[in-house]
Amino acid sequence: MREVFKLVENSKDIVYYYETKPTFKYRYLSPAIEKILSPNLVEESMKNPYTAFELIHPDDYHVLRKKVAGELDYSKPIVVRWRNDEGRYMWFEEYTTPIYENGEVVAIHGIIRNIDDKVSLQQQLEYKALHDRLTGMYNREYFESLMDKYDKHENVPIGIVVCDLDGLKLVNDKYGHKDGDKLIRETSNILQNFTRKNITVARIGGDEFAILLVNVDPSDTELFMTKIQNEVDLFNAKGTSFEIKLSIGIAYSCSSLGEMEALFVKADTAMYEDKHKKRLVGAK
Repeated sequence: MREVFKLVENSKDIVYYYETKPTFKYRYLSPAIEKILSPNLVEESMKNPYTAFELIHPDDYHVLRKKVAGELDYSKPIVVRWRNDEGRYMWFEEYTTPIYENGEVVAIHGIIRNIDDKVSLQQQLEYKALHDRLTGMYNREYFESLMDKYDKHENVPIGIVVCDLDGLKLVNDKYGHKDGDKLIRETSNILQNFTRKNITVARIGGDEFAILLVNVDPSDTELFMTKIQNEVDLFNAKGTSFEIKLSIGIAYSCSSLGEMEALFVKADTAMYEDKHKKRLVGAK
């Protein structure tokens, strides 16, 4: 028994036994918590059984409440964030077992493991899956997921702006792909400055960008197109080694359900019409 206790005491995982009835009270809390979160936390928690509620991330507070009330599915891992002594929230995965008396939970005990590295890796993978590597903006996969969301699940007034970077092939052929990449990045910087809670900007192709404007009216979409062109003109007026030239098309619908594919086609067609007009003007 002494060897088991020594094993628990030396474990890197946090082990605890917490009474929930008749009152909240720690019966045991392993010293690992002090190495991970804060010194003297064992003693503080023994004196104040509500310490856990003070350190839990506000968005995870309801999970802790349900855990001590016996309202969770204890067969599944519990993932929450706790604040350390530096004020940083850390990710933890917990396996909890309830103790019952007369059909109600009177105590819980479990093992808690820090999973910061696991969460960080997962977030990196998710970021790479949804973002364009060259520009850091959202990619086609993410844009299409939003298209699907508003087409099938959420009805909103919506505008789509499609932008095509004119002359990218010429830059690549004349100056090389390094300058072509610089042109793409400068264009993405301009477009990403328009990002808002209701505005999503994505690179959906080599020289093509798309923007979703949610909960807007037709005039907002038209004004947005003008704002983009104004920012491009300001950039070109600086006299850099190259100019940004964009062909832009817009489309709008007061209802998104079942309309997103047609809406994109409309904006894409308008963009190609804009490109064609510029070619005609340039040929004169």
